[in-house]
Amino acid sequence: MDVQTRLALVDREPICEIITKEELEALFEQNSQPKHYIGFEISGKVHIASGLLTSLILQDFIKAKIRPTIFLADYHAWLNGKLGGDLQKIQEVAKGYFKHAFISLGLTEDKVDYVLASEIYDKDYWKEVLSVSKETTIKRMLRCTTIMGRTQQEAMDCASILYPAMQAADIFFLQVDIAHAGTDQRKVHMLARELSKRKFVAVHHRLLMGLDGPQKMGGQKEELEISSKMSKSKPSSCIFIHDSEEEIKKKLSAAYCPAAQSEDNPVLQMCKYIIFRQEGSSLQVQRPSKFGGDVEFFSYQELEAAYLQGKLHPADLKNAVAEALCKMLAGPRKYFQEHPQLLAQLG
Repeated sequence: MDVQTRLALVDREPICEIITKEELEALFEQNSQPKHYIGFEISGKVHIASGLLTSLILQDFIKAKIRPTIFLADYHAWLNGKLGGDLQKIQEVAKGYFKHAFISLGLTEDKVDYVLASEIYDKDYWKEVLSVSKETTIKRMLRCTTIMGRTQQEAMDCASILYPAMQAADIFFLQVDIAHAGTDQRKVHMLARELSKRKFVAVHHRLLMGLDGPQKMGGQKEELEISSKMSKSKPSSCIFIHDSEEEIKKKLSAAYCPAAQSEDNPVLQMCKYIIFRQEGSSLQVQRPSKFGGDVEFFSYQELEAAYLQGKLHPADLKNAVAEALCKMLAGPRKYFQEHPQLLAQLG
């Protein structure tokens, strides 16, 4: 596979930023299988924004001959008070439910490396954390705490200041060539690039909005994006990868989906970033003949144009997206039905 084909596989929506494309091109020319990393806090059920979207992106990365690492950030989750701040429970869920959530989406261990943070940390890692902290001001470290899903004002304990330093040290310690995350992680990637002795490429994808639509938190654009992203802390605003068909349809029916509007429309976002991401995808809309009859869209652009022109009603769009997601999530749903002990770990 030539370099340009590999670049094209990486540089696809919802990927919105590669820092830098020139560095990635050089990396592909020099390295037959670059090492990638994406980190996840262990914080409860996996939804389509963290699970399904990531799996679709990583499947393209694998085609581009990139070796992905899914980093199970147990200490980070502990610092951020996830799962009641119970480290033992966090580690159990990380190695059980969370890892298998991605396996159920096709990211099997022959394709992806799974690394539990606490199992690899040693004295050299903690030295790296201190080194990052020593070379970074408190003010800048606080700006980076938005990676924890908080505003700067909320992140007031000492652990919050350690968190970005640890994430930067993760990148150095794993010796990754490509650090990948949502746009909410950009600040810490920029900090790490400045301090890193070993050059790496930062790749960012867009955040998938929650079903309840745009929210407001703070005054900066990135804080608005963080506040609006799909979050497991608001179960009605997200679709979990193992939701039943009934749950998916119920959640979609109540989703924010303003007529003839594509901007900040979470239902159309799912079409753009998930349903139409795979080559040869289409969206089938079933509706009575008096409302135009059944129609099939073969590209997101075609779908968006019809929606903006008022040729497709929000209810019909929601029903079609619900049916498409039910099919896409059939595998994970069956996997967790066959392994109920994994979901039981969440209590």
